[in-house]
Amino acid sequence: MKHYPDKTILKSIFIIICLFSRFIVNGQPCTPAGDQTTYGTGNVWIGYVYSGTNFNTYRGYVNEGNAGNYEFDQNFGGSSVSYVTNGCPITTNVFSVRYKLTKTFTNQNIDFTVSGDDGFRLSIDGGATWLINRWNDQGYTSVTTSAFMNGSYNMVLEYYENAGDNRVTFSAGTGCTGAGNPAVYGINNTWQAYIYQGTNFNSYKGSKTEGSVLDPNFDESFGGDNVAMNFLTCPINTEAFSARFRLTRNMPAGTYIFTIGGDDGYRFSLDGGATWVIDRWVDQSYNVTSYTTTLSGNRNMVIEYYENSGGNRISFTMSASLLPVKLTSFNASAISENRVQLNWTSNAEVNFNRYIIQRSYDGRSFTDIATRLAKTGNSFVNKYSQVDQPSKKGNIYYRLAMEDLDGSVTYSSIATVSINNIAANRIYPTVVNGKTIFLESTRSVEKANIDLYDMNGRKISSTNTKIVAGKQEINLAAGTSAKGSYLVRITDQQGPVLSQTIIIQ
Repeated sequence: MKHYPDKTILKSIFIIICLFSRFIVNGQPCTPAGDQTTYGTGNVWIGYVYSGTNFNTYRGYVNEGNAGNYEFDQNFGGSSVSYVTNGCPITTNVFSVRYKLTKTFTNQNIDFTVSGDDGFRLSIDGGATWLINRWNDQGYTSVTTSAFMNGSYNMVLEYYENAGDNRVTFSAGTGCTGAGNPAVYGINNTWQAYIYQGTNFNSYKGSKTEGSVLDPNFDESFGGDNVAMNFLTCPINTEAFSARFRLTRNMPAGTYIFTIGGDDGYRFSLDGGATWVIDRWVDQSYNVTSYTTTLSGNRNMVIEYYENSGGNRISFTMSASLLPVKLTSFNASAISENRVQLNWTSNAEVNFNRYIIQRSYDGRSFTDIATRLAKTGNSFVNKYSQVDQPSKKGNIYYRLAMEDLDGSVTYSSIATVSINNIAANRIYPTVVNGKTIFLESTRSVEKANIDLYDMNGRKISSTNTKIVAGKQEINLAAGTSAKGSYLVRITDQQGPVLSQTIIIQ
């Protein structure tokens, strides 16, 4: 009887032979050199070569570029031929290469061009993100992009060849760079604004100033939609660009209100960009955001802004509450299809004159609509309210101009209200005995919340209900037996439906 080797043993021997044969070249052992991680220096790339299109099996390294020039054009000797590396050769049919180079730049815009057949991509941050990315099968194709370079960068160029022709090319040229140092802060209330091509500060193109010695506030639209910014060292159009505004300012001790508006993204920092106290970094139509804080001493303020497409606008306003009045709350709520109620609370009204209520339809231009004198002889908590009848629908913006007896003025934060979804509703009676009120609505609301607040803004109760068109009876939730004034607020999934004050006896 003949004995045959076990199939499992034969299979293992075959695998060992295959693995060993991979490292034999012309009868001599083949060992891949290089550690696959080290970056080239002195303009000389280190290219780590792999079999397979996805860096599958490491074979060795090559060098590209020279001390005087880091550009290169490589076709690997031709299609389906042997390509020698420091280690093991490959056949130029299905393979990949990862080139690495650490290089230092000084305040330059660089135009990078990468070409390839097939896939290629370029990174300047060690492969974390890709400045150029054409990672797909293709004929010889070129892509150019610009980047502002200042410092030392770990550059990575990746390439793969699937089948057929192969070639990868890298070149770089100095692009138009804006004058000035983008790291310098403005002083004396005058911002330094640095403008970049691309929505992520890609290529620095020049600067301008905003604000003035007397006033740091500004409202900038860069000349209009899709027009040339000819004031820049390297003019670009007002599409797909970004701007970074810098200002160092001494803040006398006090409470400050910062309001930023933008179309599209914007964010605001008081610590040089380490953290963002306002952050609306999204595509959007013009929108405003306020932030209130207590400050003292120097602050490195940074505003970042980008415009993607369409309209562009960025605005900044700052006011200091250094007057003898402290505003503790200010809000606006729609109470019908054409009426808005403003409520605010203040204290410490010493030597204080009046509130001037102001309205805006665009968040930029405000108009005085009413005046409320300070409540005399009382420096404790004071509550105010005012009803406005705006002539337009949509977003309505309100603020208070607070005037001291000596004529000094500061401004509140901006309160925004939308009256798009308000129907002609009403609640009655306004003086309630017991816990029953009546609601008249011009439309049905499938899911509504009925919230009850006391005059200090604390929510007393909340009820979910369905509202029908016409008249219906509503029983207030338990916990509202205490006599006094309350605010009833009704909302649905689209926003406010109705707010009204009632008195429970």
